[in-house]
Amino acid sequence: MTRAFEAISIQQVASFPRPGMAAPGAVRFTPDGAAITYLFSEEGTLVRSLWRYEIATGTRTVLAGPRPGSGEEGRLSREEELRRERARLRELGVTQYQFARSADPAVLLVPLGGATFVSVGGEELREIDVPREALDPRLSDDGARLAFVRDGELCVTGTAGGGIRQLTTGAEDGVTNGLAEFIAQEELDRDEGYWWSPDGERIAFIRADCRHIPKYPIVHQGRDEIDVEVHRYPFAGHANALLDLGVVEVATGEVRWLDHGVGRDCYIARVAWRPDGALTVQVLSRDQRRLQLFAFDVETGERELLLERSGDPWINLDNDTRFLNSGEMVRTSEKTGFRHLYINHPGMRAARQLTEGSWMVTRLVSVDEERRLAYFMATRESVLERHLYVVALDGGELRRLTGEPGWHDVTIDRDHQRFIDTWSSLSHGPRVALRTITGGLEAMLFDNAGATGEELGLAPPELMTVSAADGVTELHGAVYLPPAGRSGGPYPLIVSVYGGPHAQRVANEWSLTVDLRAQYLARDGFAVFKLDNRGSANRGLAFEAPIHLCTGRIEVDDQAAGVRRLVEQGLADPARVGIYGWSYGGYMTLMAMLREPALFRVGVAGAPVTHWDGYDTAYTERYMSTPGENASGYEASSVLAQVSRLDGKLLLVHGMIDENVHFRHTARLMVALSAAQKEYDALVFPEERHMPRDTRGLEYQERRLIEYFRAHL
Repeated sequence: MTRAFEAISIQQVASFPRPGMAAPGAVRFTPDGAAITYLFSEEGTLVRSLWRYEIATGTRTVLAGPRPGSGEEGRLSREEELRRERARLRELGVTQYQFARSADPAVLLVPLGGATFVSVGGEELREIDVPREALDPRLSDDGARLAFVRDGELCVTGTAGGGIRQLTTGAEDGVTNGLAEFIAQEELDRDEGYWWSPDGERIAFIRADCRHIPKYPIVHQGRDEIDVEVHRYPFAGHANALLDLGVVEVATGEVRWLDHGVGRDCYIARVAWRPDGALTVQVLSRDQRRLQLFAFDVETGERELLLERSGDPWINLDNDTRFLNSGEMVRTSEKTGFRHLYINHPGMRAARQLTEGSWMVTRLVSVDEERRLAYFMATRESVLERHLYVVALDGGELRRLTGEPGWHDVTIDRDHQRFIDTWSSLSHGPRVALRTITGGLEAMLFDNAGATGEELGLAPPELMTVSAADGVTELHGAVYLPPAGRSGGPYPLIVSVYGGPHAQRVANEWSLTVDLRAQYLARDGFAVFKLDNRGSANRGLAFEAPIHLCTGRIEVDDQAAGVRRLVEQGLADPARVGIYGWSYGGYMTLMAMLREPALFRVGVAGAPVTHWDGYDTAYTERYMSTPGENASGYEASSVLAQVSRLDGKLLLVHGMIDENVHFRHTARLMVALSAAQKEYDALVFPEERHMPRDTRGLEYQERRLIEYFRAHL
């Protein structure tokens, strides 16, 4: 039997979705718990439809999807295109949907192809009168109304009709009402700019004023017509958007502005309504070392400070705060150095810790207030896996509820009787199961038959541990070997690197096995190596902190230590070591070649940051402070300051309309390399952003990358 990837082509390397990855996504229970909805492509493409699975009968139906030949799967406005770029979203067709939280009968919202569709009580979806340029449509909890943003203004309409009303005023070039600003979307994991109150009578919203931020033009150089985008990009050390938080009465349009008392040079990190009708707001200081949680009486504007946290060297934001009907608050905190669960009781300033240990709670999934249980994902057994656990709010031993080895993600129903378990491992692609709340299997929703390494002809990488450059810290790595395996080394080695914060790449998870670029290179005779260096995620603050105020040093030291360990094991030829990466990985590729020029001889750097003064405020200042306060750190962390040390072969790859890591980074590096009389090669894509999407362009890029390593290693 011929296996699909026994011989891997460049076309396959450049294709999405990856083999075995066309699995159900956005999997949720319907409000009544009788069915499960999910996004899925039956054809195995990126174009997805909305499906419904009846739990009682196992019947499946398609609720919504693009009509063949309609073009609905890819018709996007510029604003929507940029929002999807912030979300790193490749999928097309139906990419989101929403059930009204407390509607009876159920109300379902489905945006598709620029139109907005609603279903009430299971009826067929019908298009409602919402402009095609509307952004971020969302239902009120009772499903009676729909809000959206048009031309920078917050608007509302009835799901049963009744016309559109504009609730806010004052939007202009650089001012929006109800949209998350660039920094919130890109760096704070907040893509919302407005929030319905539980009773549907009010909407909290953010007014973002960017008029004082200089315009940054991006020119589309690859089109027949002239097209210039203008972005107000907040560079490190410079001005951020000025944010105001308001609450608008839906019936009257009257707005009350709320004063959190912290000033405007801060971040509004999270906004949520409490069950008692108070509005809660998390405010993060500009230096990201102080987080304050306020509760507002929206009738009077009076505020109460519920919680204040300080963090060193920074505070990592989360989405784990839950307000209970009892007045208690369940949340996570890293105050011990590892993220754990805590509960705050009404009237008590001190919190009680529910979990502890040298491991991380990675997500609070749900709180069962009636049975007083908290369900959460964690790294308790191993950072290489994710599992679901439960612990009592009143204290006690925690229990693990997922059994199969691998990386799990779960959704729990409202009654806390069942959960949907989506999991994968190095040996098997994502599967989806319906389980009882204790973990017992009730039904397989998606078994992903054939998505195994053996059946596809793909060899999973070998997981390993190595010592960091400090000789003490244990690091996790993965190595892909040519078919000859350990008996055939030493091999030319290629390091696949990211290396930046808030990321983990090495895990018992299917995406490693279906990294077809790594698999192709291994078939071509290279060993390929991935390593999670210090500074990366999910190992605790002490593991992350070494990059504070100076990046590209500890990370490179650890990557070099990993390479030298492979040399000691006879797997890598120290004279033939290459490296590639994208974004922070592109930065790491350059820093590795400049700081360890004798070791890293060939590099392919995609969309690299070359000087942190050219990146945005929130991300850069979290790790580096500002250029004015840490001038020496910015210089030491800069690629541009070290180009004279380049001694290997370098290929630079960048999209010219990248609005995140601007092409300016690569352009500045080209100027510096020319001044230093250093040779380099370049691959430029005039019409690509930070995440390349064009299929033919991706194929061309993969071919060039592979040929570069063949030629020079």
